[in-house]
Amino acid sequence: MTGLEIGFVSLIGMVVLIYAGMHVGVALTLLSFIGVFAIKGRYVVASKLLAQAAADSIANHIFGVVPLFVLMGLLVSHSDIGKDTFDVANRMFHRIKGGLGIATVAANAIFAAITGISIASAAVFTKVAVPEMLRLGYTPRFSVGVVAGSSVLGMLIPPSLLLILYGFLAEESVGALFIAGVIPGILLSIAYGLAIVVMAHRFPAFVGGGDSHMAASAEMGWGEMLAKMAPIVSLIVIVLGGIYGGFFTPTDAGAVGALGALLLALGKRKLTLAGFWKVLVETGHVTVSISFLIISASIYTRMLALSGVPQWLIGSIESAGLGFTGFLVIYIIIVLVMGTVLDSTSIMLIVLPLVLPIVTGFGADLIWFGIVTIIAVEIGLLTPPLGIAVYVIKSTLDDDRISLGDIFAGAAPFAAIMVLVLIAVVLLPELSLALL
Repeated sequence: MTGLEIGFVSLIGMVVLIYAGMHVGVALTLLSFIGVFAIKGRYVVASKLLAQAAADSIANHIFGVVPLFVLMGLLVSHSDIGKDTFDVANRMFHRIKGGLGIATVAANAIFAAITGISIASAAVFTKVAVPEMLRLGYTPRFSVGVVAGSSVLGMLIPPSLLLILYGFLAEESVGALFIAGVIPGILLSIAYGLAIVVMAHRFPAFVGGGDSHMAASAEMGWGEMLAKMAPIVSLIVIVLGGIYGGFFTPTDAGAVGALGALLLALGKRKLTLAGFWKVLVETGHVTVSISFLIISASIYTRMLALSGVPQWLIGSIESAGLGFTGFLVIYIIIVLVMGTVLDSTSIMLIVLPLVLPIVTGFGADLIWFGIVTIIAVEIGLLTPPLGIAVYVIKSTLDDDRISLGDIFAGAAPFAAIMVLVLIAVVLLPELSLALL
C-alpha cells in the first residue's frame, strides 16, 4: 500500500473505532502508530514518533493555561456566582416580555467570561434559571431551551477551553483567539436576546410566561446589585483586561483568575475543604484529558503529513476549482453533520489536522477560521442525537415531565440563530478580527 492509501485507511478506521465506542484519543494514537509503522516499515521509527510527539506537543509552559482556567471555572461554578448574576439580570429585565429568558442569556454571557466551560454553564443555570422560569409560567420547552442555547456562550466568549485547544492545534496565539471571540460572543448574546423578545410577542404559546413578565422580581436596590456584581466584574476585568492590555500572558491570567476565584469562593463561604478537594480532582481529570487529546492530535497530524493525505486534498481542491469559498462551505457542512454524533473536542481533533494545511495554503486568516470553527462545532451541543449540553441539562434537571425531546425542541431556535451568526462571521471576517 502507498502512504496515501494508508492515510485514507486510517481515516476510515478512525470513524469505525470511534463509532464502536473507543475514546477518540486512544483511536488517534493507535491508528497513528499503526500508520507510521505501515509507511516506514520500522517499529522503532513509529515508537520514536510517539515519544517525540508527546514531548513536543505539551513541553511548553503555555500549557499551564489549561489547568489554571479549568480551576478558575470550577471554583466559580461552586461559589454561587451564577445565581448572583442571574438575580441581577432578572432584576434588570423583569419588566420586558420574555425578560427572564433575556436575563438567563445575559447571566450566561457574564458567567462565560469567567468560566470558559459550556457544560458548567448548562449545569449551573439549569438549577438556577429553569425552576424560576417554570414558577412564573414559562413553558418547559422554552425554559430548558434558553438555558441550552445560552450555555454555548461559554465556549465562544473568552476564556474558552475550545479556543485554547484550537490555539494549540493551529499553533496560534491563545490571547489573540480570546480577543477575536469577544465581538462574535457579544453578537450571539444580542441575537439571542432579540430573538427571545420576538418569540415572546409573535409565538407566546412557545415562550409562555403570560403576564408574569410584569410581576415584580425580588426587590433589589442598586446598592445590592452593585455588591453582587462587583466581584464578578472585577474578576473579568483583571483576567481579560490583563490579557488585552498586555499585562499578562494567558497563562499568567489563568493563575491570577484562579486565585481570584478561590478568594471569591472563600469570601462567599461556599467552599468547604471537601468541596475544594473535589474541585482539584476534577481539574486534574479535565487537564489530563485535554493534554492526552493534544498529544494524540499531534501524533495524528504527523502521521497524516507522512502519508501525504493533506497534500493530496490540497491538490484535489485546486484541480476541482472549488476555491476557498467552496472549500469553506463543504467544511462547515461536514462539521455541522459531525456535530450530530460527536462532541466538539473530537470534531476538532479529527478535522483540523486535515484542513489547517488547506486553509494555510489558501492564505486565509487562521484566527478568523478558528472562530468560524468554534461556532460551527458548538452548534453540535444543541443538535440531536448527541447534544451534550442537552444531556447535561436533562441529568441536572432530574424532572421526568421534561423529556430529551422537549429540550432539543426548545434549543432548536437557538441553534438556528447560531447558524445565522456563523454566516455573519463567515461573510464579515472583521467581526472577529476588528479588535486585533
